[in-house]
Amino acid sequence: MFTENDVCIIGLTGMSGAGKTTACEAFSKCGVDIINCDLVARTVVLKGKPALKELKNYFGSEIILPDGTLDRKKIGNLIFSDESARLAFNNIIYPFISYEMIMNAVEYIKMGSEYILLDAPTLFESGTDSFCDVIVSVVAEKEDSLKRIMQRDNLSREEAENRLSSQHAADFYCEKSDYCVFNNGTREELKSKIKDIFCAIGDKNEKK
Repeated sequence: MFTENDVCIIGLTGMSGAGKTTACEAFSKCGVDIINCDLVARTVVLKGKPALKELKNYFGSEIILPDGTLDRKKIGNLIFSDESARLAFNNIIYPFISYEMIMNAVEYIKMGSEYILLDAPTLFESGTDSFCDVIVSVVAEKEDSLKRIMQRDNLSREEAENRLSSQHAADFYCEKSDYCVFNNGTREELKSKIKDIFCAIGDKNEKK
């Protein structure tokens, strides 16, 4: 933890296709400021950024498009089908992502935020969980997650299964989290569960 006692940092993570985006929306409506790790991850590999240079040095110029930007489709197919490539990719970009997320959190704190949520699919792998007061995970049945991934990202079932198999199962997240939400129902049901969790977090935070 790197914040003052009156600021609560919430880490949100979980399986792909489990409903983290909907959970974020629910937290946001409760007045929580959101830092999206996926957006941060996109910014740290923009053209001219140090992280992109390191990726090029490791994986070669074939992952770079003619305009000098990262070929996201190519690197995505590579890291979701090759474990060693995925680990190498993560080891390169995680430090950059963690630094940017911390800087974003500091800005929110300066503005007087009471609750800040780090929306980070790789919360544990990147070590970002060490900055959090509370960790919330969203998980779902495999079939539900696969359907959501295919619809969301316009992927084939095989591509969706490759993406899901490269991640941890539900038990992993539940064991490491303060709150674990099973999202096998409707969006409204998930939002209601998140609202209840936020109320519980608020009660605990007030008793510090």
